[in-house]
Amino acid sequence: MISGRGFPDGGPAATPGPERILLVGSSGGHLAQLMSLRSWWSAHARAWVTFPTEDAKANLEAEADVSWAHSPTTRNIPNLLRNARLAYLVIRRFRPTVVVSTGAGSAFPFFVVARAMGIATVYIEVYDRVESPTLTGRLCRPFSDLMLVQWQEQLGLYRGAQLLGRLL
Repeated sequence: MISGRGFPDGGPAATPGPERILLVGSSGGHLAQLMSLRSWWSAHARAWVTFPTEDAKANLEAEADVSWAHSPTTRNIPNLLRNARLAYLVIRRFRPTVVVSTGAGSAFPFFVVARAMGIATVYIEVYDRVESPTLTGRLCRPFSDLMLVQWQEQLGLYRGAQLLGRLL
C-alpha cells in the first residue's frame, strides 16, 4: 500500500522523499485535476501523458517530459494497443516510482503496465461522478495501489477508497 507520498491535505500521510511521478490523464478536466496537484508534483521529477489538444499543449508547454497518447480511446482497439505500447515505452524510459491518473481512457494501459512492472499506482476518481463509478475507475481499480475519491459519497463506490477531497 502506498503511504507517505506527499499528497495534499486529505491524502495519505505526507513524508518527504524523491518521487518520479508519471501523471496520466485525458486532456480537459482530467488534466486540470492533475494540474491542481501542482504543489505536490512540482517538487518531484515528473513526466506527463495526455492527448495532444490545444489546452493540453498550453498547460504543459513548460514541462520537459510530455508524451502524447492516442485518441479516441472509447471502443477503439487499435488506439488501446497503441497506448499500451506507449505505456511500456514511457514507463521503461522514465522509470516512475508512481503512476497517478484521473482517467479517462488513456489511464488503463498505463496502470496495467505499471502493475506488471511493480510500480505503484494511484487512481483519483473524477469529481463529477458521485452516484456511480466511472468505467475507467472500474477498470483501473484492480490495478490501483491507492484509490482516492473527491466526495464522501464516492467512498461506497470503490472498496478501500480513501477521501482526498475536491481538487477543483
